[in-house]
Amino acid sequence: MLDPSSSEEESDEVLEEERGEVLVAAAAGGCSGSLPRALPAPNREPRVREPGRQGSGPARPASPSPSVLSEGREEQERLQKEEREKRLRLQLYVFIVRCIAYPFNAKQPTDMARRQQKLNRQQLQILKERFQAFLNGETQIVADEAFCNAVRSYYEVFLKSDRVARMVHSGGCSANDFRDVFKKNIEKRVRSLPEIDGLSKETVLSSWIAKYDAICRGEEDLCKQPNRMALSAVSELILSKEQLYEMFQQILGIKKLEHQLIYNACQLDNADEQAAQIRRELDGRLQMAEQMTKERKFPKFVAKEMENMFIEELRSSVNLLMANLESLPVSKGGPEFKLQKLKRSQNSAFLDIGDENEIQLSKSDVVLSFTLEIVIMEVQGLKSVAPNRIVYCTMEVEGGEKLQTDQAEASRPQWGTQGDFTTTHPRPVVKVKLFTESTGVLALEDKELGRVILYPTSNSSKSPELHKMIVPKNSQDTDLKIKLAVRMDKPPHMKHCGYLYALGQKVWKRWKKRYFVLVQVSQYTFAMCSYREKKSEPQELMQLEGYTVDYTAPHTGLQGGRMFFNAVKEGDTVIFASDDDQDRILWVQAIYRATGQSYKPIPASQAQKMNPKGGNVHMELSQLHADRAQKHGMDEFISANPCKFDHASLFRVLQRQTLDHRLNDSYSCLGWFSPGQVFVLDEYCARYGVRGCHRHLCYLNELMDHSENGAVIDPTLLHYSFAFCASHVHGNRPDGIGTVSVEERERFEETKNRLSSLLENQISHFRYCFPFGRPEGALKATLSLLERVLMKDIATPIPAEEVKKVVRKCLEKAALINYMRLTEYAKIEEILNQATPARKLEEVLHLAELCIEVLQQNEEHHAEAFTWWPDLLAEHAEKFWSLFSVDMDSALEAQPQDSWDTFPLFQLLNNFLRNDKLLHNGKFHKHLQEIFVPLVVRYVDLMESSIAQSIHRGLEQESWQPVNNGSATSEDLFWKLDALQMFVFDLHWPEPEFANHLEQRLKLMATDMIEACVKRTRIAFELKLQKTNKSMDLRIPASVCTMFNVLVDAKKQTAKLCILDGGQEFAGQWQQYHSKIDDLIEETVKEIISLLVSKKPGMDLADTYIMFVRQNQDILREKVNEEMYIEKLFDQWYSSSIKVICMWLADRLDLQLHVYQLKTLIKIVKKTYRDFRLQGVLEGTLNSKTYDTVHSRLTVEEATVSVTDGGGLQGITMKDSDEEEG
Repeated sequence: MLDPSSSEEESDEVLEEERGEVLVAAAAGGCSGSLPRALPAPNREPRVREPGRQGSGPARPASPSPSVLSEGREEQERLQKEEREKRLRLQLYVFIVRCIAYPFNAKQPTDMARRQQKLNRQQLQILKERFQAFLNGETQIVADEAFCNAVRSYYEVFLKSDRVARMVHSGGCSANDFRDVFKKNIEKRVRSLPEIDGLSKETVLSSWIAKYDAICRGEEDLCKQPNRMALSAVSELILSKEQLYEMFQQILGIKKLEHQLIYNACQLDNADEQAAQIRRELDGRLQMAEQMTKERKFPKFVAKEMENMFIEELRSSVNLLMANLESLPVSKGGPEFKLQKLKRSQNSAFLDIGDENEIQLSKSDVVLSFTLEIVIMEVQGLKSVAPNRIVYCTMEVEGGEKLQTDQAEASRPQWGTQGDFTTTHPRPVVKVKLFTESTGVLALEDKELGRVILYPTSNSSKSPELHKMIVPKNSQDTDLKIKLAVRMDKPPHMKHCGYLYALGQKVWKRWKKRYFVLVQVSQYTFAMCSYREKKSEPQELMQLEGYTVDYTAPHTGLQGGRMFFNAVKEGDTVIFASDDDQDRILWVQAIYRATGQSYKPIPASQAQKMNPKGGNVHMELSQLHADRAQKHGMDEFISANPCKFDHASLFRVLQRQTLDHRLNDSYSCLGWFSPGQVFVLDEYCARYGVRGCHRHLCYLNELMDHSENGAVIDPTLLHYSFAFCASHVHGNRPDGIGTVSVEERERFEETKNRLSSLLENQISHFRYCFPFGRPEGALKATLSLLERVLMKDIATPIPAEEVKKVVRKCLEKAALINYMRLTEYAKIEEILNQATPARKLEEVLHLAELCIEVLQQNEEHHAEAFTWWPDLLAEHAEKFWSLFSVDMDSALEAQPQDSWDTFPLFQLLNNFLRNDKLLHNGKFHKHLQEIFVPLVVRYVDLMESSIAQSIHRGLEQESWQPVNNGSATSEDLFWKLDALQMFVFDLHWPEPEFANHLEQRLKLMATDMIEACVKRTRIAFELKLQKTNKSMDLRIPASVCTMFNVLVDAKKQTAKLCILDGGQEFAGQWQQYHSKIDDLIEETVKEIISLLVSKKPGMDLADTYIMFVRQNQDILREKVNEEMYIEKLFDQWYSSSIKVICMWLADRLDLQLHVYQLKTLIKIVKKTYRDFRLQGVLEGTLNSKTYDTVHSRLTVEEATVSVTDGGGLQGITMKDSDEEEG
């Protein structure tokens, strides 16, 4: 492992400063917004020796052409630029890996929303194919018609949309977004379905979603990406250090070998080294603050008094970092040794010179705890006891408990027993004894055969070793040895230990060898302690705060120790010496990390190698380059002083590269960093003092760059960063940072203007920036952010009218953009210029359907975002329709006169507009009515004339053959009237006055037409009856029944075609007018019935008359459609027949009837009664007074005949019990 602590020579300060200038310049170049996005170029070139071209010119016969020289210069500049970028990335990576290796400010957030996997173009195509296969019936998924319709709509409208394809290409879309869109679509569909008993709509929704998932999965899971990188797959999780290293290698383009070299040289696995590096960095930042105060070199602030505030902020931020460092455990991964809470002064001890502010440690503060493991393996050379005797060992740490091994035979004294002990002695005494069991009766103790006393330390060997045992006098075991291992752990807060010679002015005042331990009490408190054997507390201790360690030459006056070093503090010097040079180097490294000094000690041997004779600088440089070559050129980046770099510019590069990497990974992040990336960026900003305003301004600009290039960015991110910067610039930062530089304010105003333009552009393109409402809530968040950006400051809210004015302007642009893109898609301009009138109308109708679809999608997916200004969305729609009206008017003007093909266009548009409460009777809606009012009036006029002519011609040529419910003419009349009324009704004319006018006109027209039809039918009926025979041979013709049916149907149609809706002023007058047509029909029907039943019986035989009645009853029952009028006809026919008989009998009241007359009347009356009762005539009509009179007369006449002529009636009687055949 490379040793970073000895990798830098102090004599190279000039060169290090030069390197720092080069890298700082390179980093500062990142501020230029016009430079390439990959990595910034420096503002000034570093000192790079270029091959001379002028010197070789005279030796050549001809100079090269200018183009060749230009190409060579461009290639050289390109190579130099690549080299600078590589150096910058390596230096940045060094800072990053230190943040990852030892974080003390930030943690990986666990409350961030998990991002979904991106859906790429290949997956979108696969998804389309799977849905197409389902619609073609090529899958095994069973579905009903409603689900198939929902999927077909989703496929046609959403999946095949160009806007969705662009969203997928931009990387801002996941499979979950597709699922949400489908779910919203089907929720509306399912809610509109009728209720089904036993099946809830939630069950239907769940079933449909499950089928959708089955279609998406197909044969394999769409979400699985077997070729995806492993690191990308877990980037949303909490990452380990190794995964973070790998991620930032990819972000910055660092090779694995370069990482390994940096890892080893920086000792990233050494927590002590990383903590020491942090302490040195914080010390350097405080020193820079002091230097800035002395030289009065400050950034330019908006107010002069902010200069002193700036210094206080720097000190406060460093003190906060120190407190964070203090709060960490001393060594990660070790036992639970927490830091002691030591009270420090507000200013760091690095700035406090003297002892008055130092923290005085007591000896009890540095008490350590050790764990010892003693493993006894075997005993060798045991001869004094018989082979079958029992032996065992005991072990103890002086001052603690005693443990014993198992028993073993003397012939084979082997155990392998381990004993565990704890002690607070840095120099414990371990005693191990060998015993054998005493066989004597009076023996109280077992016999000791030997012992060994050990003095282990944490540096002692931990492998088993043979130790010679001390045996009792006169023992035969002169060569008795024991093999054992003693392992003494090193507590996490003991940083180094060993024997040193020491001489000081305040402590260790005698030059002698002592056992020293370097103890870390807290992250900023270290102490050198000397211990005696078997003592927990140190004999003497020296707190290292404020000391500087360095190598020194040997002190000739001191005896003991070969390799010297010292610790110097103002007013005190302590000299140390070790017996070994390597031990000295380890001690100096440990103390160097503890003191936090900026000066790095260099061993004298290396200094001699660099300049053995105090020679020239060229030898030093050559040796330095040789060392760099040995470390593959990494040393300059590892040993560079972080305080000399412009970390604001470096962070801009880091954040830009990280965001580029994030947007190109496999997650739909919308600009959100992963938890691991947030952690590293937070840690970098805190550790290297990157101001929050600078961080968020850079982030804002990067997000806007990506958004302008088509990436989908979450406006919540923009809002958060903008709010942070606005609070900072206006002096209301929650973290207490009160200084605002002129550069920050200027950059904020520039960023604010740019953000305002971006947001207005996104709102103007809302259909394409947020297609189908994706990302969810993004448009609403964009409008909220626009309101925030328009505020003059964070405290004064902007008037609502100003925001509304800006949004109105954006939506006006949006209407133009949406319509232009729609016409481009439909290619409407080409068609309107060249097509026939019919084709123009067809295309305008298609364009109207597309326009309605666009506005419906706006309402469905975007209206929620504009809930604050619903009238603005209506104005947007009106603007959109006004653009459409130009093309619509052009197409309508091209139509021929009296063309009715335009009415479907009106119905389509009117049905949409009348159902929108904001567009109903709006500007475009009224324009649409103005265009179609003349067409509707003209159409109704022509239809009225056509119907009147068809009635006249039809009735003149009418054959009165039955057709449906009437004749051919009546059916045609009623169908035309109904079709005309339905046509006008389907127009759903939005203006009430004209709609009422149309309805009244059509009802009047229907009334007049039906009246004409009824009158003409009555005339035809009378003519027909006049031509018929009046004898008993009369059978009612089918044409007469057809005429009767025409009147019946006319009665029905008047209720449908001639009645106005209630609630109108005209309704009262109209009711009177409508009753006239009803009366006319009723009177006509009565007259026809009277004409039908006017036939009176004569002297014909009864059977002939009965046959006449019965056959005509059957004809009427069969031919007449309306049951009610048949019943009326039969009632009147029966009543009329009985009345005629009654009147005939009344005329012969004084005369006795002839037997033949009586027999005929009895038979007629009885058969008439029975036949009409069978036809449904009611009892009240049958048993009328007239019938009772006739029945009584005939009964009396029957009795008279029976007295005078008993057998004259031949069984014919008025009694109901007669059984004569009928």
